[in-house]
Amino acid sequence: MARQRAFTKTELLDATEELLLERGYDGFHLKALSEKLNGARSTIYEYFSNKDEIVAACMRRTMEQMLAACTAIENLPPMLALKKTLVIFLEQAHFHKLMLAAPKVDQTASEKAKVDLLYLDQGHMELKAQLMALFEKAKQEGLIRADIPLPVIVAVFFHAIETPNWLELPAEQWAEMLFKLWLDGGNRE
Repeated sequence: MARQRAFTKTELLDATEELLLERGYDGFHLKALSEKLNGARSTIYEYFSNKDEIVAACMRRTMEQMLAACTAIENLPPMLALKKTLVIFLEQAHFHKLMLAAPKVDQTASEKAKVDLLYLDQGHMELKAQLMALFEKAKQEGLIRADIPLPVIVAVFFHAIETPNWLELPAEQWAEMLFKLWLDGGNRE
């Protein structure tokens, strides 16, 4: 029998993220996680009590990364910050797919899972507030159209993130194209 290796919490959360993206919440289980890590399930329990704790911790870590990246650019000029936000969101395209597991996590399974899910909710509100402030500032400075309601502008911006990158361009280049299309539309100038 092959010797099972020890793994770190970071490796555990990385493997959890990969499995959640591959299989979704319903297809994620601790046996598959231990196999992916080539480690004992008992080692998983050194870090987390159950599946819901692991999934909630994985989502929290992703939200922390998104918040840190977006906070780092919030003081840039609004259009540059919006462009960089688009790059961040494209580079972290898995973020939305990963967050689909949140409603399935049993908050009663553990206090840690409940706290992490609360953090996710607060993180979403913080991201939304940061972005709305950027869009509002851009609108006040006359950098985006005043005749279109802000929620429409924001909705189109967010849907740009879901545009398939059929050209397989690097995130920065793809973001530049999408940003220009979002800002200028299909007009030739």
